[in-house]
Amino acid sequence: MNGDNEFSKTAYRVSVISIVVNILLSLAKLLTGIFAHSAALVSDAVHSASDVFSTFIVIIGVKLSAKANDEDHQYGHERLECIAALILASILAATGTGIGLSGVSVIIKGDYLSLMIPGKIALFAAALSIAVKEWMFWFTRAKAKKINSNALMADAWHHRSDALSSVGSFVGILGAILGVRILDPIASLAISLLIIKAAFDIYKDAVSKLTDRAADKETAQRIKNLILKCDSVKSVDELKTRLFGSKIYVDVEISVNGSLPLFSAHEAAQEVHNIVEKNFPEVKHCMVHVNPYDGEETKG
Repeated sequence: MNGDNEFSKTAYRVSVISIVVNILLSLAKLLTGIFAHSAALVSDAVHSASDVFSTFIVIIGVKLSAKANDEDHQYGHERLECIAALILASILAATGTGIGLSGVSVIIKGDYLSLMIPGKIALFAAALSIAVKEWMFWFTRAKAKKINSNALMADAWHHRSDALSSVGSFVGILGAILGVRILDPIASLAISLLIIKAAFDIYKDAVSKLTDRAADKETAQRIKNLILKCDSVKSVDELKTRLFGSKIYVDVEISVNGSLPLFSAHEAAQEVHNIVEKNFPEVKHCMVHVNPYDGEETKG
């Protein structure tokens, strides 16, 4: 329960920071874009403002996923966070597609030829946006990895998409100032592909956690090695894992001395259960089945 509270609190703190940064950055880019006559910067400001909506989805998803088990959801609500990640991935894909289509349209119609040359202050604003959003990407990404949050990781990549959008704005503004205005739509096309790729990766990871994919082999082996350290365990006959949102369920069959009384065999199972959940915070529950020892001992 404490782990779930920490998960929720961390995600909430990061989301609040994200909202505040996006609002301030959007206002700064909007005002600069208007006064510097930069349509690219104004569009970038709208993109940053849309991230506020995405962050609210993260807050809702994380809050719902941290709810305690109830009668209708006896295994918990962790998968709701994956749903939030899927929604964010869809928004990210739509953003990338929109940027790409806009770039294609500008090139085909030749609209870049009539763009007003923006003031140099717009370059500074675009550079500032790149720096801030890239910092937000790394900050959010680190927290997402720490608490193993799909939704927060999706939001991190949303920050990266905004940074890339600002790169497009910077290139477009610089190109307009230098007289090479077609750089803007070309940069938009390249950026859109990167954003769509990020959306696909987030979507793929979220789907895998909704379909009972096993934990990675390294984690499974570490769990097995830990179980084999228990004195009463003769062997690990079978070990299964499945991802459940940000958590892992473990089902393990162990062999113990067949002559042990039932009480002692139960104690052995309880020891395995406790040691796994204590040493692997990401494991929500470890189910242990005990078999009578029949064969060679496998310690390692």
